[in-house]
Amino acid sequence: MSVKPSKTNALVSRILTFSCVDGPGNRLVIFLQGCNFDCITCHNPHTINHCTDCGDCVAPCPADALSFSAEGKVIWDAAKCTHCDLCIDVCPHKSNPKIVSYSLDDMLALVRQHHFFLNGITVSGGEATLQLPFIIELFKAVKADPALSHLTCFIDSNGSLSRAGWERVAPYLDGAMIDLKSWQSETHRWLIGRDKHRVIDTIDLLAEMGKLHEVRLLHIPGKSDLDTEVDAVGAYLNKLPESVQIRLNAFQHHGVMGQALEWEKCSEAEMDRFHDLLFARIQRPMLKPTIYT
Repeated sequence: MSVKPSKTNALVSRILTFSCVDGPGNRLVIFLQGCNFDCITCHNPHTINHCTDCGDCVAPCPADALSFSAEGKVIWDAAKCTHCDLCIDVCPHKSNPKIVSYSLDDMLALVRQHHFFLNGITVSGGEATLQLPFIIELFKAVKADPALSHLTCFIDSNGSLSRAGWERVAPYLDGAMIDLKSWQSETHRWLIGRDKHRVIDTIDLLAEMGKLHEVRLLHIPGKSDLDTEVDAVGAYLNKLPESVQIRLNAFQHHGVMGQALEWEKCSEAEMDRFHDLLFARIQRPMLKPTIYT
């Protein structure tokens, strides 16, 4: 159903009440809908756009969980839904009819329900920072609540937010995880749809602020250029504080659509090769995938 986010409401694709791979410790992860990148290799393409209410997903739904309202909007009945995700598979717009609008109070209630088991909250996407006003209000409320103030507040981002945006959220932000998916601007534009300059600026700014938790590199054999530009990549990473975690991600087919399904997956052997190339230049620990699908 097509709705728009507001300062005190967020459009949410899904929520994980427990994750140990989306930042330090045990975390509640909020995946917000909408992204300003259009990555060829996106493994969550249904989080990119907002529903247009075209209705292509209504008839195919095997549980009759989707219907039209009197105003012609697509309505999702969560009680009937079996989460087979056929609606996502048939959507021609890289969207999802199962988006839920959360008020700030609703989200805080969910956090309070689980906070005894958590070290923090991570807001992801899509691109989380497209709904920055909600994130700021949420993080501010968490920091101000004695029962929740122990929780760290993290953002998982593609790095496209402006300096002014990061400066607004910085007082309430404990850390950010940023993707660097290519080195040459031409390759970045081909893979992502935009150049890399804003991403680099984000990484530099967050490092200066002491808010950069992790930089992630996506290795796509024969397509990305992080291995062929390894000298430049290594020189750049060497400038980052030792506290910044470097994570190497391996391209896989899970969730991917279109031409990238024909690309070679990154095997464990290929990841080891890339790791060794980069390690020879930066001599610092890097996290590698534990599972290859």
